[in-house]
Amino acid sequence: MAITVQYRYVVLSLVGILVLSAIGLYLWSRTEEGGAAFDRLKFKLPVIGNTLLKFQVAQFSRTLSTLLSGGTPLVAGLQTAGEAIGSKLLRGAVAEATKMVREGQSLHGALSARGVMPVLALDMIEVGESSGALSPMLNSVAEFYEEEASLRLGAMVSVIEPVILVFMALLVLFILIALYLPIFSFSSGGVQH
Repeated sequence: MAITVQYRYVVLSLVGILVLSAIGLYLWSRTEEGGAAFDRLKFKLPVIGNTLLKFQVAQFSRTLSTLLSGGTPLVAGLQTAGEAIGSKLLRGAVAEATKMVREGQSLHGALSARGVMPVLALDMIEVGESSGALSPMLNSVAEFYEEEASLRLGAMVSVIEPVILVFMALLVLFILIALYLPIFSFSSGGVQH
């Protein structure tokens, strides 16, 4: 009891610092720079990072393909597709690519300047540009990465499912032990007297 009272202010200070740090990180992640840093970190995560990137690339490619098929000019389509992306890192890369395309650079060259997009997507975009079939190629990029993301998510779910079952079993075991241990110790204590 004395230890708890003695360190109460230290514990409260640590909790306060953690809460303020979490609030600060959240507010920083809402800025363009902070959001891009968090996206860079998310995309480097071992299991889900690549899947998140593929999903964002598929979303961008699908949106741009639809806009180009509807007759929207490339620069306007890039602006709209860039705003539709959830990732601030990719949104910044597309905004920079939009400026470069407006200045006359190819879409492939502009998107590869930041090094965010996957190489395969860039190669497919380059083929689409050189063949004059950018919109169908962007649609193919979207379909490919949607399928890749779907397969990876399915694989992750099949791995996570047994882990959740084991965790739930351990939780139930802990609850049962916590409930029955006092009863057993009480009954064994009563037998000794």
